[in-house]
Amino acid sequence: MLRSLISIVGAGIALLGAVAAHADTVNVMYAGSLVHMMEQRVGPAFEKATGLTFQGYAGGANQLASEIRGKLRRADVFVSASPTVNASLMGAANGNWVSWYAAFAESPLLIGYDPHSRFAQALLTQRWDKALTQPGIRIGRSDPKLDPKGAFTIQLLDKAERLYKDPGLSARMVGDPENSAQVMPEETMVGRLQSGQLDAGFFYSTETTDMRIPAVRLPADFDNIKANYTITVLNGAPNEAGGRRFVAFLLSDAGRQLLRDSGIDVKTPQLSGDVATIPADLQTVLARPVGP
Repeated sequence: MLRSLISIVGAGIALLGAVAAHADTVNVMYAGSLVHMMEQRVGPAFEKATGLTFQGYAGGANQLASEIRGKLRRADVFVSASPTVNASLMGAANGNWVSWYAAFAESPLLIGYDPHSRFAQALLTQRWDKALTQPGIRIGRSDPKLDPKGAFTIQLLDKAERLYKDPGLSARMVGDPENSAQVMPEETMVGRLQSGQLDAGFFYSTETTDMRIPAVRLPADFDNIKANYTITVLNGAPNEAGGRRFVAFLLSDAGRQLLRDSGIDVKTPQLSGDVATIPADLQTVLARPVGP
């Protein structure tokens, strides 16, 4: 009898501890291009401002959405690099994980390069497509099936073929879209470039700014190819209140400044989905315009 009572009390204490830890922790799944910003800037600032614990998990946005649908991971907040990813989490057929989302920032696609690479000078003096099709150059990019940036890269090359009237450009530069010699997890690309394993790669401006990677900006014809970051609190979030506080912090003046410091273009939130389901305490936050 005593042993049973002790076991019950012990289980109760463990449960209360788990609930308390859960209430203090906000789990955020975010696009891999935001690793440095989230872990080094936003996360620590959020913890200091709120007293809550930030727990981040990065990956290709499509991959993260797949893990959410498959119930492989649970999170409170989802940050994607493309609005279309949210659609894969909306509706009964997709588990009703997302009811609404807000597009809040943008980051153009750039070509980051290793300044010590023998191809660095070519990237500075030649048109980007000429430099990236030189024999022997090692290019890194993310998987177009798992990550919006990988899909944007293929979109960029398709557009370049039309503009430059060069139908073989994509094949010469990257080979097959799933070319295993180039495709790699988004969150590992910066490290591989900095360690000399790559000569160049396709990155967002937030990655090149945060990690001080030299970069070549693409011509104005390609300005529409960029990350369009969105944020939402997931339905069924274990810590919904904490998730709302994270969204409110990220879109506060302090949060927006952190975004700008990381090379991200902040914009007035654009709402999509069933906006009537947006929590009341976030409606004012999401309506705040971005100043000049």
